[in-house]
Amino acid sequence: MLVKIVRNALGYVFVLFDLLTRGFPRKRSSEEQTAIAEQTSHLTLYHFRACPFCIKVRRAMFKMSLPIAKKSAAQGSPYRSELEQGGGRVKVPCLRIDQADGTSQWMYESNDIIAYLRQHYS
Repeated sequence: MLVKIVRNALGYVFVLFDLLTRGFPRKRSSEEQTAIAEQTSHLTLYHFRACPFCIKVRRAMFKMSLPIAKKSAAQGSPYRSELEQGGGRVKVPCLRIDQADGTSQWMYESNDIIAYLRQHYS
């Protein structure tokens, strides 16, 4: 119980640090940003608010100005079971990539997610 409290408190320290140091998002024209929003409409990030690896991915999304849908997979959230059923496990961060054929790819690991986003949207 104490470990969970300390872990959560430390997580919120990371959240605060991120908010204070994140810098500025990438600037695009409104047409370019509209096109990026359309291109990323098939992506969803499952996350925990205070998870350091989730913060890392959200920070990268912010800096790249990527409007990706976010769903909290916290205990009690309906998105938690969605993540477990679709991805096979409750592990965050997880990027769901919906394909044109109706299938979904579930990408775990913050470094892999950030590399994917940089490769496709930078």
